[in-house]
Amino acid sequence: MNTLRLIGGIVAVPLGTAVFAWLVLTLAAPWLARRLMFHPPREAPPVPSGVRELKTSEGGTVAVLHLPNPPARFTLWYFHGNAETLGTCEAWLREVHRAGFAVFAVEYPGYGLTTGQPSEESIYAANRVARDYLRHELRVPAAQTILYGNSLGGGPAVQAATEEAVAGLVLQGAFMSAYRVKTHWPIVPFDQFRNLAKLPALRCPVLVMHGRDDDVIPFAHGRALHDAVRGPRRHLWVEGAGHNNLINVAGESYWRVLREFAELCARPNAAAP
Repeated sequence: MNTLRLIGGIVAVPLGTAVFAWLVLTLAAPWLARRLMFHPPREAPPVPSGVRELKTSEGGTVAVLHLPNPPARFTLWYFHGNAETLGTCEAWLREVHRAGFAVFAVEYPGYGLTTGQPSEESIYAANRVARDYLRHELRVPAAQTILYGNSLGGGPAVQAATEEAVAGLVLQGAFMSAYRVKTHWPIVPFDQFRNLAKLPALRCPVLVMHGRDDDVIPFAHGRALHDAVRGPRRHLWVEGAGHNNLINVAGESYWRVLREFAELCARPNAAAP
């Protein structure tokens, strides 16, 4: 009996410690997420020519950039990554424009010119303001819009794809969900940007691109996102690419895959039934 009590006590201590650690992590996760997930540039970023500041119902502003391209079949709506603004990604946006797309991009709250503090819900709200402008002022329909989420931007891009029937969705270096970048497994409740859980409901074509040597958001995230898609899907796995150099390492194959994906989106009945 004494031996059994001793064994029970040994087991109970680490189990109790693990439960306590889990509770602390669960309570601290939302606070830690705000501090660790969002990294607006500390210095004032450059402001591209043509930026428009949209007014929100709360009196704030949402910065957007539109690069029209009348012959283009699609407008590519870019959701930027962490530490990015419209100014820091302007050169790439103009490359996409030269590649044959119209371009639309939005800054998140607390990044660049957009007012407010970054959070999952504030980013979604800012994107809805931008979407109203894109649909009603610029008159670009959802059926002619390809959403493109880079890294953190995968979260708002996936969410936007759940809210209207767009032509397609591109995810570059995106995660399954925010917390799982660190925990690997879904062990913490109230996770944010739950991309993996949302993807099976989408019917538009999806392109997932990921560097095999990504040490920020591991390649397993890209693979899992691709496998979760139930509709038409494509992928580009780039050997030797990390998180921030996928386009440079992929070279022309990146642009070829992007053009081929646009062709897939243009096919009649491209969306899954």
